[in-house]
Amino acid sequence: MPVTLTVTSKGQVTLRKEVLEHLGARPGDRLEVELLPAGRIEARMRRGVPASSLFGMLKRPGEPARTIEDIDESTAAGWAGEP
Repeated sequence: MPVTLTVTSKGQVTLRKEVLEHLGARPGDRLEVELLPAGRIEARMRRGVPASSLFGMLKRPGEPARTIEDIDESTAAGWAGEP
């Protein structure tokens, strides 16, 4: 069933709730649109990655968590060319 959307004077289109639900859109997601021949488009969602998913990604099993001071020291040593 077609859904009709209106283009504003600024060239913007607001997607209706039913369209977003159909796409499975969630806050933080991005909508990727591919331009096809004959004035057609294909839209699909690209999931956003919450910042919290990055927490702990560098932790190694069996090692203590690093403090910000530890990280600062390691960074300074690396820039100074120290092993």
